[in-house]
Amino acid sequence: QVQLVESGGGLVQAGGSLRLSCAASGLLFRNYAMGWFRQAPGKEREFVAAVSWSGSSTYSPDSVKGRFTISRDNAKNTVYLQMNGLKPEDTAVYYCAAKYYLYGGTPPLTYDYDYWGQGTQVTVSS
Repeated sequence: QVQLVESGGGLVQAGGSLRLSCAASGLLFRNYAMGWFRQAPGKEREFVAAVSWSGSSTYSPDSVKGRFTISRDNAKNTVYLQMNGLKPEDTAVYYCAAKYYLYGGTPPLTYDYDYWGQGTQVTVSS
């Protein structure tokens, strides 16, 4: 079955960096766009970043643009989220997700993703 396993979360001071990884199995990875989402306690899930199946196209909202970078390695079936300049408001559980999407760009934000990981906690202290 499909598995998405996140890793790399932890506790970091404000201004620090973390690199999240998500290893995928059970699917043809290069057929899927990949995304990162986060959910803080008491808040709705929030989109963080997406990358196209080829890795040539990425998208992220203004709240993280310039600080977070998504990338993927199709040879390793892995997607990454490099997070720099972390802020306390970035504290959340971070989830990776896969969406079957062979178009050139990233999936529209209204699209539901097909598979989800279990999440990894990121805590940023002030």
